[in-house]
Amino acid sequence: MSAPLPLTRIVLASASPRRLELLRSLGLEVRVQVSDYDEPAVPGATPIEVARRHAREKLARTPVPGEAVVAADTVVDVDGDALGKPRDPTDAAAMLRRLSGRTHQVHTAFALSLPQREVYEEVSTTLVAFYPLEEDEIAEYVRSGEPLDKAGSYGIQGRASALVASIDGDYYTVMGFPLGRFVRALRRSGFTLPMPNKAR
Repeated sequence: MSAPLPLTRIVLASASPRRLELLRSLGLEVRVQVSDYDEPAVPGATPIEVARRHAREKLARTPVPGEAVVAADTVVDVDGDALGKPRDPTDAAAMLRRLSGRTHQVHTAFALSLPQREVYEEVSTTLVAFYPLEEDEIAEYVRSGEPLDKAGSYGIQGRASALVASIDGDYYTVMGFPLGRFVRALRRSGFTLPMPNKAR
């Protein structure tokens, strides 16, 4: 069996600062090339299928021959309904009311293209329980502006951490990119992460 190849850089087909931060935390050099895919509605699809479709299409719309490319999509699943990013503050507040006092699922799919390898796709799912939310709590969170660019109208790594009662599964899936599954996908494909520079 051949030795794994070090992967030192990757193209991220997303404008998400959270995914950029997470990939950089692995020691990778990341170049952002935002896909022109606009995440249209997918009638009749389950939330998992929506996440898969969006990740796959973002990757397909970001052709970078000879380079590793990854795309991802996160969907909040409430009773089988896929909650994406809110249209406006009113929509964000409505989503948060649906999440209040309940447990929902968060699905993050990623699609990975590696040099001379088949495209790899995977979905990670985590359960998230919210505390019951008061109207003034919802209004305050919406006014912060944080929900407006996030699936389901919340970011678990930010102010919304105070809204979350518990999670069952992978925290990074909720944040928007399942690091552990991504690294294992690399390993199965014959790649490894770069070695850190030793301090002099």
